[in-house]
Order: sequence, then C-alpha cells, then structure tokens
Amino acid sequence: MAKWLVKTEPSECSIDDFAQKPDASIPWDGVRNYQARNFLRQMAEGDQVFIYHASCKHIGIAGIVRVTKSAYPDPAQFDAESPYHDPKSTHEQPRWQAVDMQFVKKLPKLISLDRLKNMDGLEDLPLVRKGNRLSVMPVSEDEWQRILG
Repeated sequence: MAKWLVKTEPSECSIDDFAQKPDASIPWDGVRNYQARNFLRQMAEGDQVFIYHASCKHIGIAGIVRVTKSAYPDPAQFDAESPYHDPKSTHEQPRWQAVDMQFVKKLPKLISLDRLKNMDGLEDLPLVRKGNRLSVMPVSEDEWQRILG
C-alpha cells in the first residue's frame, strides 16, 4: 500500500471532520492542479494518508485517514454552482478526479512544518522543499515511519 499526504484548510475539511464521522467515507474533491490530480489517480483503496492542515494558525500533520474508494471523476467539476466547476470538463472526458477517504486516527499532537523540516531523512519530501505548493503528494515508507517515530 502506498502512503500519501494531502493538504487542507481546516475550515474546508479537517481531521476533526473525519473524526466526527469515523464510519463514513468523505470525498476528497476540488483538486485543480494537474500534478496533484495525477497523484490522486494513483491512490488505491487501503492507502494511508496524512492530513496536513495548512493556511491556518496551527500548520502541520494532524492525523491519518485511509482511501476507501480510488479515483473517480470529481462531481464538482460538472456542477455549475460549485466553486470547483470546470466548464471545459465533460462526462466523456473528465479532467479532475476525487477519492473517498475515512478516518483512521487523530495524532495526539500536531506535527508542525518546522518540526518536519528539521527531521532527518525528509529532505526529499516535497512538503519541506521550498516553493512546493502541491495539495497531494506521495510519502515514502521510510518518510512515513520517520514522521510517526
């Protein structure tokens, strides 16, 4: 199984939103970056995912979810009322993907970006590299273990 990290603004979808519905799957939609979309396409059922809170007071990894449904066309791209609507996307050739994820656990303490930047062995993790703004990224098994350690 692969490991991933997804960034979210807690006001949109936080680890607490997943924790409030521990038996429900929540769609991870609205990704509008091609490289991040391509990573979504690689996600498979059972993959584990770090939830990273961004653009907020307390930035960092807040918890873990797992993929319950692999990539499918993001319904928001077809909804003219959605902020994620894409008029160039068609049902025959959708441009954007979504995955469903479910709560695994909330971390006892947020792992801050500063702490991640100072951990040995994370130099290649896109999150800690300057200028990386991807909302979805792979995490190697070694990086995953270092972060949880």
